[in-house]
Amino acid sequence: MKKIFLCISQERKTGQKIVKMKLAVVGATGLVGSEILEVLDEHNFAFDELLLVASERSAGKKIAFKGKEYTVIGLKQAVEAKPDIAIFSAGGGTSLEWAPRFAEAGTIVIDNSSAWRMDPTKKLIVPEINGKALRIDDRIIANPNCSTIQMVLALAPLRKKYGIKRIVVSTYQSVTGTGKDAVDQLMAERKGEEATMVYPYKIDLNVLPHIDVFQENGYTKEEMKMINETKKIFDDDSIQVTATAVRIPVMGGHSESVNVEFKKDFDLEEVRKLLGETPGVVVQDDPATNTYPMPLHAHKKDEVFVGRLRRDETQPNTLNMWIVADNLRKGAATNAVQIAEYLLAHSMA
Repeated sequence: MKKIFLCISQERKTGQKIVKMKLAVVGATGLVGSEILEVLDEHNFAFDELLLVASERSAGKKIAFKGKEYTVIGLKQAVEAKPDIAIFSAGGGTSLEWAPRFAEAGTIVIDNSSAWRMDPTKKLIVPEINGKALRIDDRIIANPNCSTIQMVLALAPLRKKYGIKRIVVSTYQSVTGTGKDAVDQLMAERKGEEATMVYPYKIDLNVLPHIDVFQENGYTKEEMKMINETKKIFDDDSIQVTATAVRIPVMGGHSESVNVEFKKDFDLEEVRKLLGETPGVVVQDDPATNTYPMPLHAHKKDEVFVGRLRRDETQPNTLNMWIVADNLRKGAATNAVQIAEYLLAHSMA
């Protein structure tokens, strides 16, 4: 597997001054928060002080990390501690209220919620694609939607080579994208036990063409996220995107069927080569050996896996592809940590 992270020095020199790194993880007791801690550990992300932050009802809990026990603190106490970087994964409402408070205290906030993604004053960042857009005065940085991240990372090198005219995407999304309560619902149903209903219907042995709330145009909010975020990340409103987002009873990652119409014709072998050379992308595409991406194999991995590469034979310049990634990793925790690594590597934090 290709390594897609940077090793960051713990001490950074600003002139003659040694700057120490104080890092906060907000929402540390949740599914994504736990994954952020795992990624920080695996990437050897260096810090001098770590603040684990959650709601007041979780304050006081103990979390073990890298051989040390940390006490979870509340948001107010965390703001007062003035961390250099705060990685948020605590929901949109919390981000809207607290991210500006951290920013005012001098903290750079990397936010996993949808709260700031479409704010024209905030950057929406996948470091491999548009990290260069970041500036030293960006205080709140948005992490894109998990489904969007894995799609645009796979499409970026192809867009650069062939241009993109239109994208049709259907997603097959893991219950982990909804959170721990959704996982509990699935597992209870699988055991034949009474479940607390997170979804409007049972999820085990079922498929729900319904992620997030329905909008006036008949699309769900999740589908509109993919449409709008893709254009913002690529800085190209001319790309036509349509999406159908579906929840399925799996854990380990999100899958996507993507049909992309290019502006220019392509060669399939060149497509495979471009994808294979893209940092963070792994090509798994050999029908003869039943080799293709699956959530089962993407689980706990940082990479985005691409396969089932084939021409759409119904119209010119159009490619079908299958994209899979662990939504808690590159779709959330890994991308957020990579943004922090990028900031430090470029002396922005």
